[in-house]
Amino acid sequence: MLDTIQSAMDQFSDSDVVFTDIRHEIRQGTSMLLVNSVLRRFNKGGRSGTVARALVGECWGQASSTDEVTAESVLAILAQAASMAKASAKYSRKTIDLPERRVIEGSYPQSVKEDPLKVSSEEKLEAVQLLDQSQEVDDRVVNTNALYRDDKREFYLVNSMGSNVYWDEVRTYFVAQSVAKEGSRTQYDYDSKGGTAGFEMIRDIDIPEMGESVGKGAVDLLAASKPPSGEMTVVVDGNVAGLIAHEVCGHASEADEVVKKRSFLTGMVGKRVAAEQVTMVDDGTMDGLPGSYPFDSEGTPSSRTEIIGEGVYSGYLHTLETAALMDVTPTGNGRAQDYNRRVFARMSNTFFDRGDWSKDEIISDTRDGLYVILGSSGMEDVVGGGVQASALKGYVIKDGQLTDLVRSMTLTGQVLEILKTVDAVGDELEFSAGTCGKGEEDWVPVSSGGPHMRAKIVVGGG
Repeated sequence: MLDTIQSAMDQFSDSDVVFTDIRHEIRQGTSMLLVNSVLRRFNKGGRSGTVARALVGECWGQASSTDEVTAESVLAILAQAASMAKASAKYSRKTIDLPERRVIEGSYPQSVKEDPLKVSSEEKLEAVQLLDQSQEVDDRVVNTNALYRDDKREFYLVNSMGSNVYWDEVRTYFVAQSVAKEGSRTQYDYDSKGGTAGFEMIRDIDIPEMGESVGKGAVDLLAASKPPSGEMTVVVDGNVAGLIAHEVCGHASEADEVVKKRSFLTGMVGKRVAAEQVTMVDDGTMDGLPGSYPFDSEGTPSSRTEIIGEGVYSGYLHTLETAALMDVTPTGNGRAQDYNRRVFARMSNTFFDRGDWSKDEIISDTRDGLYVILGSSGMEDVVGGGVQASALKGYVIKDGQLTDLVRSMTLTGQVLEILKTVDAVGDELEFSAGTCGKGEEDWVPVSSGGPHMRAKIVVGGG
């Protein structure tokens, strides 16, 4: 495959084109969803396609195809991409000088203990059935949901800088959600596991315990109180900390928003934006996390990027283009949903880094406040810097002790003002698997996380 793509690259010649790359993708996977023990979805299949990009001046052209990969078919889409770029460049006199990069060559297969493509559908179905049935812990559990999904992606990339590389990414996911109802009250709880791993991840899960915990969690929330409201001392778990990191600081650190001056973090490098205890990182190299990958969609190796270092804003997440525009090194965050989508600056594994407090120390040191756990949704405000993060549940803290269980709360405020009030950061990291859209589409696998953190935040809900 790489030889065929390289042959097309070698045959292409156009003095107006300053950079080209060609990427072929093969995707295979299985998805199973059970609802109340009924199999609602069972998809198993794959697809493949090839995309070529060309840069002329400051303008990109891109063309893709699902045709069989031959030197002729690849050369044809490369010519189409070049034609598009040249047509756009007629209306611009600017140029982008892409940064020189280390040439990448070779094969980089992911090491998994058990390739999910080699596990039978029957065995996968047994696992997801057990997860669904295990949630039936109480008559008040009226709806059970269990999802299994695996995904294998193979990439072949050649570019005009000399890179010629193959890699693959294998991810597996397992999700449970229970809905409980009593009278007019309805509550839900969930748990999810996911990462760059094979079916061994499923074998390592205590499936009955996972299902029972989610079912019991939904039932317990039926008796939960409304949360207090107003600005208060809040301790968030790593799940909620990650939601805040991802939705606001993460999206606003994607450099394609910064170069357009659409991010509230534009021009903030070197400025203090948070308390000294706060360090925030995006790291696509971490073993086992769903947002990890060896290379981005442009063939740049993934890396660890410090976004905030001890309260000082450090830097952005870059593609080849944004790195050239800002005269910095690419960070390996140029990601595309697939061969039919364009490359954007995207997060990988985004999190607040650990501190030196234990969870118990943070709780016991808090006289009055709210302990918030298990994020449910978040909204980004890249322009204004506001945060809105919703969580399923929490506990009132009185004199350093967890007391009443409370339900359904929303944390709001200006994120940099919140981060300046952080005065305790936990020593253990927790990550949550997910997918992230650029706006409403262009989804890529990510994770977010962090330690327990304490800050002043406005709470609402109930």
